Amino acid sequence: MKQNAIYIVITSLLFISIAVVFNFFPRSKVSELEKRELNTFPPFSWNNLLSGSFTNDVSIWYSDSEPFRDKLMTVSMLLEKQQGIVTDNDDHVTFHTGSESGGEIEPMPVADNDGDGDPAAPGDTSIAIDEETHIANAGIIIVGSGEKVRAMMVYGGVGGGNAYAKAANTYHKTFPNVNIYSMVIPTAIEFYCPEKVKKRTHPQIATFRSVESMLDPGVKAVNIFNTLAEHSSEDIYLRTDHHWAPLGAYYAAKEFARVAGVPFMDISTYDQHIIHGYVGSMYGYSGDISVKKAPEDFYYWTPKNVTYTTTYITYTIDKEYRVTSEGRPHQGAFFHHFKDGSGQAYCTFMGSDTKITNVKTSTKNGRRLLILKDSFGNAIPGWLFGSFEEVNVVDCRYFTKNMVKFVEENKITDILFANNVFKAYSGNVGRNYERFLTQNGGIPKRPHAKNDSSAVKVAAPVDTVSKTSAKPATKPAPADTVK
Repeated sequence: MKQNAIYIVITSLLFISIAVVFNFFPRSKVSELEKRELNTFPPFSWNNLLSGSFTNDVSIWYSDSEPFRDKLMTVSMLLEKQQGIVTDNDDHVTFHTGSESGGEIEPMPVADNDGDGDPAAPGDTSIAIDEETHIANAGIIIVGSGEKVRAMMVYGGVGGGNAYAKAANTYHKTFPNVNIYSMVIPTAIEFYCPEKVKKRTHPQIATFRSVESMLDPGVKAVNIFNTLAEHSSEDIYLRTDHHWAPLGAYYAAKEFARVAGVPFMDISTYDQHIIHGYVGSMYGYSGDISVKKAPEDFYYWTPKNVTYTTTYITYTIDKEYRVTSEGRPHQGAFFHHFKDGSGQAYCTFMGSDTKITNVKTSTKNGRRLLILKDSFGNAIPGWLFGSFEEVNVVDCRYFTKNMVKFVEENKITDILFANNVFKAYSGNVGRNYERFLTQNGGIPKRPHAKNDSSAVKVAAPVDTVSKTSAKPATKPAPADTVK
């Protein structure tokens, strides 16, 4: 009887403690682990209350913003580590299946049933999920051990890239006096996947060749595959993040400058900076605690022998990644400095994806570049300030202006498509670029945001510095060289 009483007291105290923590401790606002801002308490209105959306949003906020969210998730990952499937103990290779794969090792769907470059699951020609999101959920390969752990997303594409190549060709026809370039960026698994588990992923070279074969003669392909392969023994990709490292972008930018016929500043003319203890997106994607235990140094470089001024037009987006407003042009730092241990290190370049960037440099050669990119492209512009008089940057998901007018008004002479292989494979990305040419510009009015299809809507940016990028948890200090 006494033991039962003690058990009841201990259990009651435990539940009371949990209730106190979850109801009275400060709510989490940003998840470094998930690289996003957490849901905020919803605004009240009688309409929302009567429709039931208010109580539903309160429930979502309550569970999403739990106190100590990242620490609790880390503990959960420690307990669930055994869910990884070890395929080769000697090489320390682990394959993590995702929630959508039902426990089966299932890479990205590879069928291209309608020939437009969009992957489709067997028997499904209208798959709507973002390809990179699917890849992240379907499987991540973890290689190495200790301080050398590397996490990589599998690739399931075969050929493809039809819509991407078509977009580049359309830009060439639309802007006959502008140089058009196509750069498809490989991901880490292409260079660092152990031979014994290569059957878990598909070679990306097939997609590169497919895209290049469909480009019009007037579109210049920037083949960086061989360039990066030559430097694969260097730290050209991040181990704990799905992005490449700034050093990889350096070699890619150098090859682009060669193809474009512009000067290029050697890395020796840059100042090197280091952010210690960086753990990137692959910890959250994989749920593998070994990734968290293997932080890396994030190296980036700022130019010394060129001056530049950066101007931004920043978009505000809602929780469904739809553009809701557009800010006025304002100057800011191109390079943002983060403290050691910050999970936002890849936000170093421009701070986020949700903006249009214009950089005016002291280089005077009449060449004005426009980079059409995903988040991999963020690391490229800083290497080209000594190559172009102006560098403009537009993300493939966030652009509401008319591209024809934008190119004319900014007197663009060169347009570079710079996107990772997942985006190049995606039909949606190519169609976005073509839509930019014909859209009227401006933000559509949306009186009922949830049901209004006229909103400028984009896919959830798993491959990006996500929504939290605009408001990083560690506030960055402006770079020293932005004038």
